Amino acid sequence: MAVAGLQLSAPTYGRGQVSLSSAKSTLFMASPLHIFTLLSLRSISFHHHHLIFILFHPLSPFEFPSFVASGTASLSRKQLVVLARKFSGLEEAMRIKRLRESQGSEGIAAMRAACELAARVLENAGKLVRPSVTTNEIDKAVHQMIIDAGAYPSPLGYGGFPKSVCTSVNECMCHGIPDSRQLQDGDIINIDVTVYLNGYHGDTSKTFLCGEVSDRMQRLVKVTEECLERGIAVCKDGTSFKKIGKRISEHAEKFGYGVVERFVGHGVGTVFHSEPLILHHRNDESGSMVEGQTFTIEPILTMGSIDCVTWPDNWTTLTADGSPAAQFEHTILITRTGAEILTIC
Repeated sequence: MAVAGLQLSAPTYGRGQVSLSSAKSTLFMASPLHIFTLLSLRSISFHHHHLIFILFHPLSPFEFPSFVASGTASLSRKQLVVLARKFSGLEEAMRIKRLRESQGSEGIAAMRAACELAARVLENAGKLVRPSVTTNEIDKAVHQMIIDAGAYPSPLGYGGFPKSVCTSVNECMCHGIPDSRQLQDGDIINIDVTVYLNGYHGDTSKTFLCGEVSDRMQRLVKVTEECLERGIAVCKDGTSFKKIGKRISEHAEKFGYGVVERFVGHGVGTVFHSEPLILHHRNDESGSMVEGQTFTIEPILTMGSIDCVTWPDNWTTLTADGSPAAQFEHTILITRTGAEILTIC
């Protein structure tokens, strides 16, 4: 589930000095873009793209400088250059921190159990997809399956989300809230299931066909799943995260589809959403995978514009031009030689 809290926001560029204010110091484990993404969503203003380097404190490369917590600070271009030079020595520290936070053997076993349950619930939810069924009925069934298994539906109450599953139909690219709308013959619907079992989250989604679906819609769904598979195929210990977006974009472009940039994959485990953030489009971000990491890959492809519009409920997000969108998602475990898909049953 690429939630609203894990959207990418465009930077604001300017000239001269830069300023930043925040209510308190906050700890982050992230690469430069990822930190920028998270901060911009906390309504912290940026007035120069080099500001990203001030986020690395000399005593802790993952914490805001103390002067940020105390109010507003200004930095000249020269000062930013000095801070930027400190950045090169932090990549290894960040890798070590990620390594320490990767799942141990007990954690991996718990992740497998949570992800297997999520996959089983998703498979059963897909069997409910047919014309005249409402997304509310799917939500009710998913909720009961998860509770009966001794788990909790992670989306329920998360950031105010009111239901136990996301159901995104046709032009809804993600975060659709189940309601009384009946599915129609020819619809496509993404069902996004996340369960919380014994302290760990398992996250997966799939786009299903409802009734007789047009060839062009079927092709969109098929290619989106292939993009996910190609993204997973490049994963292993030491591989750059940016290779995921490259592979996904290459395949999508062959068919003329757009890859949505606003929503990203994410680390998952004892925390629902965490680092690393996974960009599905072409990018030049630094950072490499570490054996033992667990994260989601969840590309969204569209037939038209990749721009989106979010409804006043702050969740339901549609393609700006009304074109269909499809999404697939797996939680994977990074191994020394590849990636294990955890959300299978």
